[in-house]
Amino acid sequence: MKTQALQHHDLFKAIIEKGSFKQKVYASTLEAMQTIKTSIKELSNEYQLLPKAQMKNIPIRYQEKGDFQIEIKFAGDVLIFLMHTNVFEFSREHPIMKTHYIKEDTKRSYCGVIHIYNFLSDSFKYNRVNDSGYLIGRLFINKDDHFFIEGKQELALIQNSFAQIEFTKETADKLIDAAMRYSTAFDLLTPPYDAIAEVTVDDMQITLDNMKLKTAKRMGFRFHSDSDRIV
Repeated sequence: MKTQALQHHDLFKAIIEKGSFKQKVYASTLEAMQTIKTSIKELSNEYQLLPKAQMKNIPIRYQEKGDFQIEIKFAGDVLIFLMHTNVFEFSREHPIMKTHYIKEDTKRSYCGVIHIYNFLSDSFKYNRVNDSGYLIGRLFINKDDHFFIEGKQELALIQNSFAQIEFTKETADKLIDAAMRYSTAFDLLTPPYDAIAEVTVDDMQITLDNMKLKTAKRMGFRFHSDSDRIV
């Protein structure tokens, strides 16, 4: 056995090194996810301090769904923060790969990812399984706890220097604020007439709220003004 182990020493060393720094990336991403959860909880608790008359029966609620997901519901919207359990690397064509920060240490290009999705809260309330949600941002975290945000323009207001800045509680607060502001301004528009002109008997036999007519924000429209990714 000793001879066999020595024969594959380089292989074992490579496996251990790769696995170790990927575990560090995973741990950094999970810590960022916990920080986001803390920020969401604090925001929800702060909202409860408003006078009830000012709230006008518009609650803000959050729900944790395990270690890797948290939802916050507000004003007809749901934001879902979803952490992927795997570690990814940026493609060679990505601008990040051309930076001195990555060239100095290529392991910095390996990141954990937290996706931010926006849905209509009624889609879940009435089990409208054909409704769509939208990815409004992605948070990347590397082994050094540095972060990079890719997403809609509101999220670009957050200082976004991958080479210099670590993900902190303050960053999480800004990220949640920006995501909620974007979702609130991202309105549901009437779909084109022809898109809903034909309905099946099966659709009509289901209750109105559960009808299989796909509902999504700005359904049937291209996002010309919202399609910019922040790099």
